[in-house]
Amino acid sequence: MLDITLIRENPKEVEAKLKTKDPEAEVATVLSLDADLRKLKTKVESLKAERNRVSKEIGDRKRKGEDVSEILESVAKQADEIHALDSQVKEVEETLNDRLSRLPNIPMDDIKVSADPKDNVIVKEWGEKPTFNFDFKNHLELNEELKLFDFKRGAEITGTGWPVYKGLGAMLEWALINYMLSVNIKNGFEQWMLPALVRPEVLYGSGQLPKFENQQFKVHDSDFNLYLIPTAEVPLNGLHANEIFDESVLPLKYVAYTPCFRREAGAAGSNERGLIRTHQFNKVEMFCFAKPEESGKMFDLMVANAEEILQGLGLHYRNALLVTGDMSFSSIRTIDVEVWLPGQDRYYEVSSISNCSDYQSRRSHIRFRRKGEKPELVHTLNGSGLATSRLMVALLENNQNADGTVNIPKVLQPYLGNRETLEPC
Repeated sequence: MLDITLIRENPKEVEAKLKTKDPEAEVATVLSLDADLRKLKTKVESLKAERNRVSKEIGDRKRKGEDVSEILESVAKQADEIHALDSQVKEVEETLNDRLSRLPNIPMDDIKVSADPKDNVIVKEWGEKPTFNFDFKNHLELNEELKLFDFKRGAEITGTGWPVYKGLGAMLEWALINYMLSVNIKNGFEQWMLPALVRPEVLYGSGQLPKFENQQFKVHDSDFNLYLIPTAEVPLNGLHANEIFDESVLPLKYVAYTPCFRREAGAAGSNERGLIRTHQFNKVEMFCFAKPEESGKMFDLMVANAEEILQGLGLHYRNALLVTGDMSFSSIRTIDVEVWLPGQDRYYEVSSISNCSDYQSRRSHIRFRRKGEKPELVHTLNGSGLATSRLMVALLENNQNADGTVNIPKVLQPYLGNRETLEPC
């Protein structure tokens, strides 16, 4: 959430920057509600101060044996007015916070302004696209012989967009997860195992609610009000809600594997079948809590971490610095790491690394204290390290051979009994 003081002091500048992410963003309503709230608070505080003064006067008069009935009647009426104003304050405050929570974070000044993802700036490429001297196949065609996934049975038990992994497909998926966790842990990230269900306030704290309510899977149960997580970013951010860190413990680097659940798959095109876009997928997530002056360094470290994993797998990729209109809601800076998928003839994101500055920590009340200073908000950062479904597609399509076999990268072979290839069944 944005700092209301920043909006008060720079309304035109803030609104102009917000519109680069969301053309419909406006701050006039927020400023109007903020002005109303401050007037109400001033009035109620004045009345409470007067009540305290009169209460003292009543005590003094009672001690002198004087009649205080008229004053008590006045105080009773004043109490009713204060109660009504307190209710108004609460109502306006809730409306203001709701409006504020729907405004995105402000992009950094060096981010290119555009609403078109085609304008994303390619800042790095590694490796080269594979070349084939045979008619190569996409991952669905390869799967017809390899028998790694069963999309039909997944649809029968849950619906379209819910793949089933089997045999070597399941083993390869776990190999990827274990390999990615091992790289993150080697690089100083502490592993967590997290619930796949969270309370709405935890989703709110990470910026998923209320703006993206229609993208979430909710559990309909009279005893529980819970959501399935769209990413481990959500519970990782929620781990330290309402806490104050000592600055000596920062930065904190966390990593977690979880399944992720998203409703967005329904809009997939015909070329995004199979594992390209699904309602449930596996992901290893990086998350950092840092002092403001350290968040830039942590961002670069997280990008390098994602790159190390892809380089170990031998996959060609590129890093795209996202334009304002393509950035995530909570982010001030985002780099997407994209791998080449021959079967789709295009790049696809397998990691998105974002610096969210103090946007999430303000919503979640996560602070730190420098020695002798007042608490201040931490910066939070998140990034895939990595998401497996598209990574699986990349491994199959980039490493295929003319005979239908697929080479397994050396870094994954120890997790698969030193198997070197996947072979048609």
